[in-house]
Amino acid sequence: MNDQAGAHLVRIQIDREHYESPSPTTGEALYELGKVPEHKGLLREVSGDHEDKFIPRETPVVHLKMDEHLYTEAVVTIVVEGTAHEWPKGEISYAQVVTLEVPDYAHHHEITYSVKYKDGPHSKPEGVLAPGASVKVKEGMIFSVSETGQS
Repeated sequence: MNDQAGAHLVRIQIDREHYESPSPTTGEALYELGKVPEHKGLLREVSGDHEDKFIPRETPVVHLKMDEHLYTEAVVTIVVEGTAHEWPKGEISYAQVVTLEVPDYAHHHEITYSVKYKDGPHSKPEGVLAPGASVKVKEGMIFSVSETGQS
């Protein structure tokens, strides 16, 4: 992990434990550093009125800031267009589902997508996720994402 070219060491916290990590690093290296178990995910604390950011294990490049705080949380496996993804227990938004299928979605908000799900929570096991909305995730939940052709 310390052999990454151009990296410098920064102090971070994972679950209130202090560590030093190169920055940039990888998701896998952070999970190893914090000894994060398989059934947990790593989240980066975000200030203000924003959701904390999930860092998947397979993230190739993670840029860290000095004294940044990360924490672990239980994860479930969801399926988006046939691809399994780990996601923290809780909710997932329309934009987050679309971004899992279309990674550059943030740069193309002019494209509208239809997001449907099934095998969801007991309160609403299937449905449509509209832009701006979110839904509680459940182990094995399945999402389909398709471009609507509308802009």
